[in-house]
Amino acid sequence: MKIFFSAGDPSGDLHGANLIRQLRQRHPDIECVGYGGPEMASAGCELHTDLTRLAVMWIVSALTHLNEFWGLASRANRYFAHHRPDAVVLIDYPGFNWWIARRAHAHGIPVYYFAPPQLWGWGAWRVSKMRRFVDHVLCSLPFEETWFNERGCKATFIGHPYFDEVRRQKFDESFLQEQRADRRRLVAILPGSRTQEVEHNLRWLISAAAKVHAVVPNVRFAVASFKPRQAQLARDILRDAKQTAKNLPIEIFVRRTPELIHLADCCMSVSGSVSLELLYQQKPTVILYHISRLANWVQRHLRKVKYITLVNLLSSDELFPKDISAYDPDVPGHEKVLFPEYLTCEDKSLQLARHVIEWLTDEPKRQALIGRLKALKQQVAHGGASGTAAELILRELAARQPSIPRPHFDPAAEPVSHAAAGRACRV
Repeated sequence: MKIFFSAGDPSGDLHGANLIRQLRQRHPDIECVGYGGPEMASAGCELHTDLTRLAVMWIVSALTHLNEFWGLASRANRYFAHHRPDAVVLIDYPGFNWWIARRAHAHGIPVYYFAPPQLWGWGAWRVSKMRRFVDHVLCSLPFEETWFNERGCKATFIGHPYFDEVRRQKFDESFLQEQRADRRRLVAILPGSRTQEVEHNLRWLISAAAKVHAVVPNVRFAVASFKPRQAQLARDILRDAKQTAKNLPIEIFVRRTPELIHLADCCMSVSGSVSLELLYQQKPTVILYHISRLANWVQRHLRKVKYITLVNLLSSDELFPKDISAYDPDVPGHEKVLFPEYLTCEDKSLQLARHVIEWLTDEPKRQALIGRLKALKQQVAHGGASGTAAELILRELAARQPSIPRPHFDPAAEPVSHAAAGRACRV
């Protein structure tokens, strides 16, 4: 059995790796190939290319790589034609993965969408692509199954695969001990796994850190960088912010995100799957997602949900409220929001700092929020999504009737004489 994967960002690479491990555990002879990243390769996937190096956001950035995306889609199409995998598994990354889905569907190959894009929140009209080109949507969030089914898609809720990753994480104990030797309070800064996210958000997070330090001097900050190149970018941004970050006690670490979250008293983070890890570790967090003025104008017309943070969506009483205005801490009712969030094109560093200062100086309030996070974690942070998905995919593929490939004859069958063939045609 052969399955083709397509995952284009770091979180998708993690989800793909966990799914591949579960598939190989149940079917040791399975062959996994396709597009992904280093995590999938380490799990046993034969990568045709590292697609995670093209983890881009927004249409302008995608257009600069259009020729490369088109070439990869054509390469996949040729692979489908000549090698015909038993299934194609897509993981998030909808812009490119729609091309893969279309080509797989044209070859009659079943398509599964694992960790599907959040169409219900951004551009619901794209569900027509899901309905036409995807055979089964493996939903990450409880409300997605109903939403997709109501729109003509076959969908099953399996749980969020990110919880599989956080449950299998093992901390570097020597690093933890080294950091705990510093008795100051720790605020972790999580600027994202994409380079664009770091470029757009980190300077505002550093500005907020400086404002926190001015009020709470017994605090230090740690930036979690996904890879060395982003750590260098963080150092460059920090150097450029020397006026606001003068004497700021801040360090930059590479590939230490789980440990830094675990150690932190509270966090400042960009929006993304990492919010589920913050929920799992029950860390008070303020969310920033800084975008351009044009992107901010566009999102106001496309966004259909109140919040951009998964944790806030999971804790919300209503998914599609009439009021979808941005989070405002001064509006009654927003005190119920677990992770204050700012989707903005403006400087919100003061607002970010206020939340962090409150958590560092008002321990009862911080503990009360931790208790609410713990309650939500008990409701939603169950592992097993990757195993459930693996079982579903293998069960459905086993149930499919094998078709006879071109040319349309069975090589194992007894030869038929020309006379017998003629009699069969006359019948």
